[in-house]
Amino acid sequence: MASRYLFAEYSSDWPRMFEEEAARWREMLGELLVKVHHVGSTSVPGLSAKPVIDLLPEVRDIAEVEERAGKIVEFGYRAWGEYGLPGRQFFTKDAGEFRSHNIHVYETGNVEIVRHVAFCAYLRSHADELRDYESLKRAAYAAHPADIKGYCAFKDAWIKRVEPLAVAWYERESRAV
Repeated sequence: MASRYLFAEYSSDWPRMFEEEAARWREMLGELLVKVHHVGSTSVPGLSAKPVIDLLPEVRDIAEVEERAGKIVEFGYRAWGEYGLPGRQFFTKDAGEFRSHNIHVYETGNVEIVRHVAFCAYLRSHADELRDYESLKRAAYAAHPADIKGYCAFKDAWIKRVEPLAVAWYERESRAV
């Protein structure tokens, strides 16, 4: 059964919720873990969003995560495998019928890491794009309050337009540091 979803104003609790969940993943993965990134809209201060915390654990060996999936499930997560994105191990955590966390695990060097991290960093640094995205998200939720697939499809073209800009900007910024 698909989880239900909500849309909420930005909450200053989201970074704390990320840190709490990241600590669990640090404990579960130990030395396999390189870093846990806070991605998704809840990582962007001021951005209204679905109140679902997105974590991106970056690991040394994705095959080991796949091997540990059964143990991770025992900690209260649902394992989805790659779930349409090769090279990823996807897990979710729910609070009742509502999703509370999405966990996108990638091996260091996977280009998807930069895509996720860059998009959020770009929004944090570009107020006009952040406002445009928030307006789009509000319209998506108004049009699809009970249909997460419709909500995501509504935003898809905008995201696909902005992602390459975000990645190029992020790479320029990273080289400048």
